[in-house]
Amino acid sequence: MRLSKMSWDTEDRLTVTEVEEFLRRPPAGFTVHCYESGYSINSDTEKNVVLIDDFNIGTGNIVFTNSLRRKVKLHNLGQYTSVRKSLLSKRIYLLLTAWEQMVANNLKDLKYFVVSIDGRDPYIKWQMERGLDWATASVAGESYRVNIDLTEALQTWSSKALYLRNNRQTISQTLVWSEAFFTLKYYSDAMFDFPYWFGFSKRAFKLKIT
Repeated sequence: MRLSKMSWDTEDRLTVTEVEEFLRRPPAGFTVHCYESGYSINSDTEKNVVLIDDFNIGTGNIVFTNSLRRKVKLHNLGQYTSVRKSLLSKRIYLLLTAWEQMVANNLKDLKYFVVSIDGRDPYIKWQMERGLDWATASVAGESYRVNIDLTEALQTWSSKALYLRNNRQTISQTLVWSEAFFTLKYYSDAMFDFPYWFGFSKRAFKLKIT
């Protein structure tokens, strides 16, 4: 059974929707405008924080007009504080890709998904606060980069979703996620930021959904 029109959730903590389905039926707080060249998507910034780069799916370009992009650049403490507050109080939207691999014949099909996590959820919020606090405490006035990794959360979701999709039968396909993370890049005003230049200020932490 091929996956199509996928849109499942895990108690609303994490949702995964194929791009085509997202365009047809955008969630609350989003409006989709269709043009000859593609799609323009607006979002309610009071409720959502979008971290999606412009992309093309073959039928046209897709632009999220209010997006901060997947790699968020921060240049001062005020910007960091504002973005952190948004991540911990709004729903976060990302564009991620996965290979759908059919076990029997080894066929692969690249799919695009809009993935969202609820930054207000107590469990997600606790993980995010702890991870961000650890990242900032481990660098002393330096520039740094921190990746928030969703790979484990999506692997957990994939296993459950595919199992249910196949009516609790043996699963004949898998989803292999690619670069399932978003990044905060903080640039300090330090003149000689050697740890960052030499790659010593890279941090990462994982989010789980269960």
